[in-house]
Amino acid sequence: MRWGCIADDVTGATDLATAFVSRGLTAAVHFGVPSPGDIAEFEDLEVLVVALKSRTAPPADAVRESLAALDALAEAGAERFYVKYCSTFDSTPSGNIGPVIDAVVGRLGEPGTVVVPSFPDTGRTVYQGRLFVGSDPLDESPMRDHPLTPMRDSSLMRLLEPQTESDVSLVPLQTVHQGAEAVREELLRLIGSDRERPMLAVVDALEREDLAVIMEAAAGLKVVTGGSGLALGIPAGDEAEARRIPLTPGRRAVLCGSASARTREQIASGKALLPFRKLDLDALRSDVVAEAGRIIDWARDLWSKDSSAVPLVFSAESIEDLAEDRDNVSSLVEQALAAIAAGMIGEGVRELVVAGGESSGRVVQELGVKALRIGPAISPGVAWANATAADGTSLSLALKSGNFGERDMFTTAWSALEGAAHLGEGTEEK
Repeated sequence: MRWGCIADDVTGATDLATAFVSRGLTAAVHFGVPSPGDIAEFEDLEVLVVALKSRTAPPADAVRESLAALDALAEAGAERFYVKYCSTFDSTPSGNIGPVIDAVVGRLGEPGTVVVPSFPDTGRTVYQGRLFVGSDPLDESPMRDHPLTPMRDSSLMRLLEPQTESDVSLVPLQTVHQGAEAVREELLRLIGSDRERPMLAVVDALEREDLAVIMEAAAGLKVVTGGSGLALGIPAGDEAEARRIPLTPGRRAVLCGSASARTREQIASGKALLPFRKLDLDALRSDVVAEAGRIIDWARDLWSKDSSAVPLVFSAESIEDLAEDRDNVSSLVEQALAAIAAGMIGEGVRELVVAGGESSGRVVQELGVKALRIGPAISPGVAWANATAADGTSLSLALKSGNFGERDMFTTAWSALEGAAHLGEGTEEK
């Protein structure tokens, strides 16, 4: 195992695994800390990503789970380690990015690491230590008003310092543009073995070529940290072979728990071509099971008339839909979508798109999915994966971070599966 990775949510884990696969490395995602028996199933893979649900957990819980994942990956023989957080650096003044990095670096006895949230393919870049989302500084982007982790500063150093017990410094773009050797020398200067405290080196990056320079320069580091984009700096191998997975044809569906701006755009695009239903939030507050049943009944009737129909189910399509009690409503939405997913699988759905990290995590938990084998790419950071439900049903799942994917993804994602049909044959008896 070349890389053992720890991700702070489900879709972030699939983003990272997808990035590795795009560079020709075989990769899988395991939900939760794997047991020794679980690890044995992935001996043929070069990358294993452990998906936690720690992004907004209490810092002590996030650290405990991350260290348990690190220990499991180390026991499995991982050569290097990767701490993955969101490319928009979702966090609060108390964590969880800083505490988790501190804990991992400390457990491994390393003098420091790099901090690289840049993912230029999706518009996330860092310049002079400031994080940009497209052309907007982080604190002027929609992340400013995120309901759980509102980001009111774009300076990564200022965001990190209250969270970490390590020192924080910057490797500027001018150094990156001088090449890998210049960056390596700067990292050696900053991250010296005789340091009293570890050093977290924030590294500027505007383009994928910058990520390649950083990864080459960081080759001597036991651990790196960043968004999933940093993995794109690895030299490319045979991507087509790495994406070979079993495929399982069947009915299709799209479930959206995310209320992000990009997902709302994707919903608007999907509504023009797909049959759709919006979750009734008042009904969810009253009876989640009944509301989920209403959606399943609607889909069943839809398929009785057109077995090729792709139902689209969502919770929010405009900013006005974001209720004041969003935290409570989000939990109800996750419960409902998990129940709807299970009901749809029972009706023959075998190809399923789920939008939103928390919703994705709840869906895979409901289905009893323990791991994903990453396959065909849909768009930067998003890919299809093969999964097996608790009852043995083989599925094709695409778990999408709220802000990722093209605007027409809900109607075009299926072409990636169709185009990859020659790479593997799936069988389904359920």
